[in-house]
Amino acid sequence: MAVTSMPPKRKPQQQNAWKAYSDWANVHRKWLFAAPAMIFVAILIIFPLGWTMYLSLTDSSGSVRAESEFIGFANYLEVLSDGERFWPAVARTFIFTGVALVVQMVLGMCIALLLWRPFKGEKWVRVAILLPLVATPVAVGMMWRLIFDPNIGFANQMLGLVGIPAQPWLSGQHTALPTVIFIDIWQWTPMVVIILLAGLTSLSEEPDEAARIDGANAWQRFRFITVPLLMPTIIVAILLRSIDALKTFDLLYATKGRGGGSFNEVETLNIYAYGLSFDYNDYGLSSTVLILFFLIIIAAMWVLTRRRKDVQ
Repeated sequence: MAVTSMPPKRKPQQQNAWKAYSDWANVHRKWLFAAPAMIFVAILIIFPLGWTMYLSLTDSSGSVRAESEFIGFANYLEVLSDGERFWPAVARTFIFTGVALVVQMVLGMCIALLLWRPFKGEKWVRVAILLPLVATPVAVGMMWRLIFDPNIGFANQMLGLVGIPAQPWLSGQHTALPTVIFIDIWQWTPMVVIILLAGLTSLSEEPDEAARIDGANAWQRFRFITVPLLMPTIIVAILLRSIDALKTFDLLYATKGRGGGSFNEVETLNIYAYGLSFDYNDYGLSSTVLILFFLIIIAAMWVLTRRRKDVQ
């Protein structure tokens, strides 16, 4: 007859330690479950950022594996004193982001208000509005590049029907930037519509009904009731779109190519850094531009996040 051995009993000290760990793990379980993913993401962010920061302090060029010397902040001084390419690129980046963001927020709010109340055929209208989000920015850029072609483009053909002379659109030095801003507005306004429409549908109808009973008109209800209640959602939409617009690269490269055009007419910081890296193989300067660009994005995120907390 086999004799089964009983498992050894834990000592009181081990039981107390295990109970203490179990209680701690139960209290911090949300962090324990998320820790592996957070560590993985942190590694993916910290290593490229650290390597880029290191390259910005060297004279690395030609090849990343080539020998380079530590030169301190010389690249930063050179970039910040570059009034021919860097500062114009900074200005174009903010012009592109600011104009596109303002127009997208205004159009997005108007369209979201139209879709807020149910009407006949609203599902088909929502599907049509969301169609620009289906295509990738590169495909959108190539499509509008054909539409705005100075010779065979559909846009100039339509202008010719009403007696307006053909426009250079993307090929013009002064019209290229407004044209790519229009393309960005066309593609990403539906995203703002989705965010604002989700915020509108979550609002309580009681404040609006009370204001209507008190005799407030539609504009007054929108200005003093809807907008203040919707402000946290508006800040979220501004935060997401401003960061995304600041980092726009694929659309600009698909429409204008290297350097943002022959006269650098749509060269933003992303296009400028890309050219330094892959056209001139100057990794030290390109890393410096990317670090400065990263600081700009962090500053924008901090300002908008603080604004959101103040609103809440």
